[in-house]
Amino acid sequence: MTDPNAGTPTTPEAPSSDAPAQPPGATAPDAANHGGPKPGGAPKPGGGPKPGGGPRPAGPGTGSPRPGGSAAAKPHPTPSHVPTAIPAVTPASDPSKFGRVDDDGTAWVTTSDGERQIGSWQAGDAAEGLAHFGRRYDDLATEVGLLEARLTSGTGDAKKTKAAASALLESLPTAAVIGDLDLLARRLDAVVEHSDAAAAVAKHEKELERAEHTARKEALAVEAEQIGSESTQWKHAGDRLREILDEWKTIRGVDRKIDDALWKRYSKARENFNRRRGAHFADLDRERGAAKTRKEELVERAKALSSSTDWGPTAAAFRDLLVEWKASGRAPRDADDALWKNFKAAQDVFFAARNAAASERDAEFEANADAKEALLAKTHIDPSKDLDAARSALRDLQDKWDAIGKVPREKMQELEGKLRAIEKSVHDAVESQWRRSDPEAVARAAQFRERVAQFEDQAAKATAAGKTKDAERALAQAQQWREWADAAESAVDEL
Repeated sequence: MTDPNAGTPTTPEAPSSDAPAQPPGATAPDAANHGGPKPGGAPKPGGGPKPGGGPRPAGPGTGSPRPGGSAAAKPHPTPSHVPTAIPAVTPASDPSKFGRVDDDGTAWVTTSDGERQIGSWQAGDAAEGLAHFGRRYDDLATEVGLLEARLTSGTGDAKKTKAAASALLESLPTAAVIGDLDLLARRLDAVVEHSDAAAAVAKHEKELERAEHTARKEALAVEAEQIGSESTQWKHAGDRLREILDEWKTIRGVDRKIDDALWKRYSKARENFNRRRGAHFADLDRERGAAKTRKEELVERAKALSSSTDWGPTAAAFRDLLVEWKASGRAPRDADDALWKNFKAAQDVFFAARNAAASERDAEFEANADAKEALLAKTHIDPSKDLDAARSALRDLQDKWDAIGKVPREKMQELEGKLRAIEKSVHDAVESQWRRSDPEAVARAAQFRERVAQFEDQAAKATAAGKTKDAERALAQAQQWREWADAAESAVDEL
């Protein structure tokens, strides 16, 4: 029983061990032999709180956490069949309800088994002795309350808690304290009874946690094996394997044999990945070395072509070299950049020369066009006045025209048109004369045939010289003269 009117004690420090301390009164003080204990000089149970301090349990498995206590323990699920309450802070007990100290100092405690002597008090009057043995009871009750709190909160080892409760329970029949020992016995019986259930719950939770950690490591091992056998994202995969290792180190509580087996799987997967990555980069180095050799050959070929003036075929050859370059793959970066610089420099030399030649040719063609314009401007042919002079002047014009050479394509049709107009005027005049001069028709027809032969000869020479357009123009003129010859011969036949 406790005194509801007593003051609230101070909060004690928790015992440092689960093992029970020798309970107060394990050996009764002998006033005759030892002069009796001094007031307040009783041993501290478990090295714990001072007499009268700390929480006072109200009964087995009831109460609440002590205020102002040490840092809270990690949350722990509490099974329904284990007491869930934590002993509350209770006032000091009233020892007068459970025992007495005689005037001669003999101390007695009353339990359900009757009254028994617990020791002798010689250090003061009977009231002081009764208070002393009451404080020793409060210390013992505090220790029981701590065991209850440890059991219900799940912060301690249930097996150790049970052993400590059993030891205290065994000490109660000889405890030198005055208080409700029957209540303490019931509370300790409850602690012993529920310790096995709490141990089973703790074991189950530990197994669940171990299974969870094992499953997590199993998942990490599977992921590592997949990376080790399949991944080709070398940078990302390598980073992920390191992350898996860091996470792996934080997972504890896995069975040693299972942990070793899982670690071997992870280690093997990492080695497999490193081996494949090393082989990949070794192949890449070989490929880049071969690409470097091929590109060095292409650079030499490009340099050999850079001085060519065979513009068309050489430009086509450079295009083929560029196709080969792209198909060669990448050489090591520094070498690839330098090789490309050399290849492009050789290419630029050729195309710069070609562009310069084209510019020079274009300037030449422009000058030819100007020369033909000037030739047309100073040539005056009038077949109506003197046909022979006109024919002679036309032949002279044609010879000079051909000698001047090519003109820009965009001006060719205009200039050729002007020449054709002059030629037509002369040809029309000749045809008209043929009709008027029948005796000479045969001679004119022969001349036409001769002219045809001349243009065909020009065409043959132009073809041999590779001057296709000049050949085509000569053949066209030969065809025109052939038509005139045919017409002249037809006119002779009709006369």
